[in-house]
Amino acid sequence: MKETPQQYTQRVTGYIEGKQPLAVQAATAKKLERLTKGVPTSKLRKRPAANKWSASEILAHLADAEIVGGFRMRLILGAPGTPVAAFDQDSWVTSGHYEKRDPRKSVEQFRVIREANLALLKSLTPEQWKQYGMHSERGQETIEHIVRMFAGHDINHLQQIERILAGK
Repeated sequence: MKETPQQYTQRVTGYIEGKQPLAVQAATAKKLERLTKGVPTSKLRKRPAANKWSASEILAHLADAEIVGGFRMRLILGAPGTPVAAFDQDSWVTSGHYEKRDPRKSVEQFRVIREANLALLKSLTPEQWKQYGMHSERGQETIEHIVRMFAGHDINHLQQIERILAGK
C-alpha cells in the first residue's frame, strides 16, 4: 500500500528526531562516498528486487531530488506563498534512465548541488526560514520544514543503500 503524503512526512521527519538537520545534510555526501567506495558499478546497479531501486538508482534520485529541493527553496524565497509542484519519483527513475547513470557521477552531482544549497541556507535570515510555499500534495511547507524533510530523506536513503550493499 502506498503511503499518503502525511504518512510520508511523518516517516521522513521521524528519522531526524534529536538530530540537527543541517549537520545531517552536511555529512551526507561524504557518507555516500564512503558507502560506495570500491564497490563495483555492477553491484551498485543491481536491484535487490524487481520493484526496488538499486543503490545506483537511489544515488541518481538523491542528485535529482537535490536539484528539486534547491529550486523549491529558491522559488519560495523569491515569491513566498508560491505553489510548489510535486513530482512522481518513479517516473523520473524511468524517464531519467537512472539505471544507466554513473553512480559516482551521481554522488558528485549531489555533493556539488548540496554544497550550493547549504551555502544558501547559511545565508538566510531567521525570517526567511519561516517563508513557505504551498506544496501540491502536502500543503504549506516552510524553508525550515523543507530542510528537515531533506535531512530525513537523506537518512532514509542512506539506510536503504546500506541494506542493499549488505545484501539485506
